[in-house]
Amino acid sequence: MWKGAVSFGLVYIPVEMYTAARSSTLELSLLDSRDFAPVGYQRINKRTGKVVDWADIVKGYEYKKGEFVALSEEDFRQANVKASQTIEITSFTSSADIAPEYYESPYYLIPAKGGEKGYALLREALLRTGKVAVGSIVMRGRQHFGVIGADKRVLLFNTLRFAAELRSLGDLDVAAPAAKAAPVSPKEVAMAEKLLEEMSAPWKPDEYHDSYREDLMRRIEEKVRKRQIHLLTPKEKAPKTGQKSAQVIDLMAVLKKSLESRGAGAKKAGATPASGSRRRRS
Repeated sequence: MWKGAVSFGLVYIPVEMYTAARSSTLELSLLDSRDFAPVGYQRINKRTGKVVDWADIVKGYEYKKGEFVALSEEDFRQANVKASQTIEITSFTSSADIAPEYYESPYYLIPAKGGEKGYALLREALLRTGKVAVGSIVMRGRQHFGVIGADKRVLLFNTLRFAAELRSLGDLDVAAPAAKAAPVSPKEVAMAEKLLEEMSAPWKPDEYHDSYREDLMRRIEEKVRKRQIHLLTPKEKAPKTGQKSAQVIDLMAVLKKSLESRGAGAKKAGATPASGSRRRRS
């Protein structure tokens, strides 16, 4: 989706960029409920009311009410040729110093012809130091800041949100609870820490998946199997969760019960090692 180079100091590494994320959103069409025909979108000329083809559409900036400057892809490129062709590394930092809310979208950086050695050098240096490279890039007509990180195989570029793009707590009409307003006892903290320790496990991303999408697909397949393809399911009352209000929860009792249930689950799992080993082999 982008070709250019990574640059730091006098090092220049030709690379190609590929998106590293893919959407798991279920693609749904908009339908007219009267005949279930697909509903489409049209690009309408606001002056004539006629449909405009994609080939006739250009981007423009409204510098004065009703007056526009037309911009082509060449205008975006020529605004700063170096910025549109290079990820310019400005510094190196620890990834732990970057708060999670700043991360936006991941991309793979793959070495282009002639860039293999410089690419391997940067990847090895990042791996050994545990740092990430901070830099900027112009892509799709917009400047992005981001970080280049490394794993054992490739370099990854993660775009970062600008600080101005994040809402501060002051922008929300809510207040964070003060420690004095919701005091917790040392025993409650110790119990919570024990539960956190009990629930701690190595991060295994393959174990996480979109279970809601899978449930929705099962529901869709069931409607297809029953030939209920044009039958709208009536709204039902949401099931009660059975959870008490936060004001009346006995935290110590809840934490203790959570620890006891985990202990009982561990004992039950340990009582049938043979069945567990069969599952792993299958």
